Amino acid sequence: MRNLNKRSMLKLAALSALAAAALAGCGKTEAPAPAPAAAPAPAAAAPAAPKTEPLKVAFAYVGPVGDGGWTFAHDNARKAVEKEFGDKITTSFVEKVPESADAERVFRDMVGQGNKLVFGTTFGYMEPMLKVAGDAKDVKFEHATGYKSADNLRAYDSRTYEGAYMAGLIAGAMTKTNTLGVVGSIPIPEVVRNIDSFTMGAQSVNPKVKVKVVWVNEWFAPPKETEAATSLINGGADVLMQNTDSSAVLQTAEKMGKRAFGWDSDMTAYGPKAHLGSAVINWTPYYVSTVREVLENKWKTSPTKIWWGVKEGAIDFVSVAADVPEDAKKKLETVKAGLKDGSFSIWKGPITGQDGKPIKGADGKEWTGSDEQLGGINFFVKGVEGKVPGGDKK
Repeated sequence: MRNLNKRSMLKLAALSALAAAALAGCGKTEAPAPAPAAAPAPAAAAPAAPKTEPLKVAFAYVGPVGDGGWTFAHDNARKAVEKEFGDKITTSFVEKVPESADAERVFRDMVGQGNKLVFGTTFGYMEPMLKVAGDAKDVKFEHATGYKSADNLRAYDSRTYEGAYMAGLIAGAMTKTNTLGVVGSIPIPEVVRNIDSFTMGAQSVNPKVKVKVVWVNEWFAPPKETEAATSLINGGADVLMQNTDSSAVLQTAEKMGKRAFGWDSDMTAYGPKAHLGSAVINWTPYYVSTVREVLENKWKTSPTKIWWGVKEGAIDFVSVAADVPEDAKKKLETVKAGLKDGSFSIWKGPITGQDGKPIKGADGKEWTGSDEQLGGINFFVKGVEGKVPGGDKK
């Protein structure tokens, strides 16, 4: 019994083995899952373009940015340049830089800070800028109102005499005493030219006009400007113009019940009752053009100064007072249009000197009103009282 059971168990085991073998022979073995395809290697990244550093531009101002006139106009243009070029440039400025040896230190400091374009905005910076430009050949220098140049320095200017002439048109029409006054800054050709132009504009509408001048020998000196304006008014002048940088002359006219003009910027707000109009400078067109030239590597020097006026949008006469006669306003617009299209020239000639004789050129020949002649004016025209300090009458 025991053996029978053992055989049965062996038989059963053998049958199980055969069945398992049969199943193995009839079935399919499951193949392993294929390995996932390898991801393609990323393409080599293009080398990053080197980051372009912004052009650093610096401005040196002779007065405070809040002078309401000359420096205020330059700083408005600086802000316009920032808006125009965005992150392509950065700008900085130093205000109240004296026209002395200290200006050289300021310019060298600007170079040391990495500025590659430097604007010096007054006549007295010419020699210091020339000196620094000679030592910093990789920097471009721009000098306002000067006449000297170098490989990396050029001079630029605005035809402020056009604004002075337009102011004269209004002054000649508005004066009741036929006496006009001018507060002069420094007796350089630029300022003398503006006084003459103001006088010629006034006499073109009122030949009886005479012009008195008081010099303060500074660009920005509100107390001295106030004193000079007061002196002119006490001397009979009822309409004043200035070639100084503050609003003091207009404010003095306002207090003393007389009329005056804004200069370099619109000064209406400083003396709304006295204000007859403002001869303004817009430096933005030139500054935008210059910065673009440097950015595009197209900047180059010029043997003569670049001189822009009404034609280029650099000079205008704005905010004419409501009580100015209509015929004077029409005359103003006619002159402005002529300056813009080149059909009118203030200094073409003949020009009459204080002695009543025609002005001659430095070579003794006919006066033509060329830029070269205008750049060296050191005489007063008919109608201006007094003499140019240090000048020679021609």
